[in-house]
Amino acid sequence: MSLVAASARSRENEFCAALKEGLFSTPKRIPSKYLYDDAGSALFERITQLPEYYPTRTELAILKDHAADIARLIGPDVELVEFGAGALRKVRILLDVLKSPRAYLPIDISGDYLMDVAASLGDDYPGLRLRPVVGDFTHAISLGALTPGAGRRAGFFPGSTIGNLGRSESVSFLRHARATLNGGGLLIGVDLVKDPAILHAAYNDAEGVTAAFNRNLLVRANREAGADFDLERFSHYACYNPLQQRIEMYLISRAAQRVRIADEVAEFAEGEAIHTEDSSKYTLDGFGALAAEAGYAPLRVWTDPDRYFSVQWLEAI
Repeated sequence: MSLVAASARSRENEFCAALKEGLFSTPKRIPSKYLYDDAGSALFERITQLPEYYPTRTELAILKDHAADIARLIGPDVELVEFGAGALRKVRILLDVLKSPRAYLPIDISGDYLMDVAASLGDDYPGLRLRPVVGDFTHAISLGALTPGAGRRAGFFPGSTIGNLGRSESVSFLRHARATLNGGGLLIGVDLVKDPAILHAAYNDAEGVTAAFNRNLLVRANREAGADFDLERFSHYACYNPLQQRIEMYLISRAAQRVRIADEVAEFAEGEAIHTEDSSKYTLDGFGALAAEAGYAPLRVWTDPDRYFSVQWLEAI
């Protein structure tokens, strides 16, 4: 198992720069990718198992129900690339049905977490070549030549992570993916528009795990950027914006306060928000139009009976 990685120091410097830029902007914001340090990734894995959080179990059911069809579309001797790999639970469904997969390349921004879960996967698939890649999948990533014996490269992007990107970022990602995959197909999870009450519950769970996940961003800022956030003075807030068809997630300052960020001080008014994440929901036609803008077309679309979620196979056009 090999590793392609950016240095931990360079990632910390990038986070500190993004934190300063975002917290001295109006309105305040921090890019959602920074939610996923090792602790954040572990908290998100807990979120996926909560009763209110439908996307993970629904997507898993779709993948299991249609695994044979998916394997036929991907084809034999594939080099499989997973963008935003996370816990590597869903890819096991594919690896169990693919015909002689040659290599698996999980890409994730959380390095230690990725290496831990990749090592566990390697124990269960000893004949599979593993090449974990620590990096930001929203940017172009060069993976080099195909693994010897691989017939093609295909992508896997589950979890509706595409929803965390704005429209222009989504198109940019899909174009980068198309280049990374050398024009190969992409299997992608896409969350669908539904009753706002279901969405509200999914992002405001009774156990408060999503709130801890959101506030962990401040824990990271204290650790990596020399900040002095008091977590008790910030509240988690998530709401559905029906006009934009997306969940919006914020940290709300509970009082007027000043927070040190390295050698600078950020001012917060009472009730002022830090925008930490969006999670867009799509209609099937709406996502098809976005994919077409990036040079893809949904060749196959699978949904659950309630049409909460979709898994789509995109082919380059």
